[in-house]
Amino acid sequence: MEKAKINGSQLFTLMMLFEFGTAFLLPIAIEAKQDAWLSIMFGMVGGFLLFLVYYQLYRYYPDLLLVEITQKIMGKWIGRLLSFLYIFYFANLAARVIRDFGDMLLTFAYPDTPLFIVNALLMFVVIYTVSKGIEVLARSSQLLFILLYLFAISGFLLIVCSGLLDFKNLKPVLENGIWLPLKVSLTQNIYFPFGETIVFLMILPHVKNVSKGIGISAIGLTGINLMITMIINVSVLGVSLTARSQFPLLSTVESIQVADFLERLDVFFMLTAVIGGFIRTSVLFYAVVIGTANLFKIKSPSKLCYPLGLVILFYSLSLANNYEELIQEGIKALPYYLDIPLQVIIPLVLLTVAFFKNRAKLKQSGVNLHK
Repeated sequence: MEKAKINGSQLFTLMMLFEFGTAFLLPIAIEAKQDAWLSIMFGMVGGFLLFLVYYQLYRYYPDLLLVEITQKIMGKWIGRLLSFLYIFYFANLAARVIRDFGDMLLTFAYPDTPLFIVNALLMFVVIYTVSKGIEVLARSSQLLFILLYLFAISGFLLIVCSGLLDFKNLKPVLENGIWLPLKVSLTQNIYFPFGETIVFLMILPHVKNVSKGIGISAIGLTGINLMITMIINVSVLGVSLTARSQFPLLSTVESIQVADFLERLDVFFMLTAVIGGFIRTSVLFYAVVIGTANLFKIKSPSKLCYPLGLVILFYSLSLANNYEELIQEGIKALPYYLDIPLQVIIPLVLLTVAFFKNRAKLKQSGVNLHK
């Protein structure tokens, strides 16, 4: 395992940017219609609970990565199989983020550029950053966190000044009862983006003075930001247009017009998307590299960056035939086949087994003390 250490504030910015990542690009929870923001709030609460599970696993084994924890708890063969599944899961998520990023840029900025070129540009920046280690990535997140918030605050003020907000589009609240937003959160929002914080079990051993408050704060801030984003989208565009738009926030930003000269502010959206996509992909790719090196006992993880990066790059191109297919697969298939087993079921099983193993050790040490 890499010997570098990062501090709590760097962990916070990494987690927040990772979760915000590409989530703000998409019309998440729009199946709940004007109650999408409520669905995100329920998902955030579920994210708190899942993070507490992950954090307790870390507390039991504070010096071990997730791929080591699975082997420690479940034994060599089952543990290695679970480790491989998690590495594949993180690689799959990284490829999807790269594809989201590429499709977004092709749709609105570079329609004549091959998808491979756009994806490759981001992937090679990610490869270079990860090859320098977790400290470089963490420091980058601190700087980019400040830039992202400058863009976000500026964009919000311009939307308010342009008079686009119509809060009538958010009514009636709970038109279809509380079950619809709750159902959407249980099938989507808990897992994307909040449950994906399980990837930080590959980073927490590198953090000095870890506390669960850091993770809870990052999840809470992300949830609030995503709720505000969806409230703005629905207020400006309405439910129908938000649901039909591939990137509703971009449509919202394109609507800004202040004093008949300040318009076409797509650059705010694009820069925010680049920041989120870069950090999100880098965290996932770091987990893939460090997990693979640990699993196959490779002493220098940086040597794996370029071959694994190329695998993820080409995999991102083969995920789907088009962007719509990619999104539908992410909504309908991914939660049931990968998210629920790897974010919920397996961590709960690991925590249960770890609890009984550690309790047995405590009892045994108590007996030895009495002797």
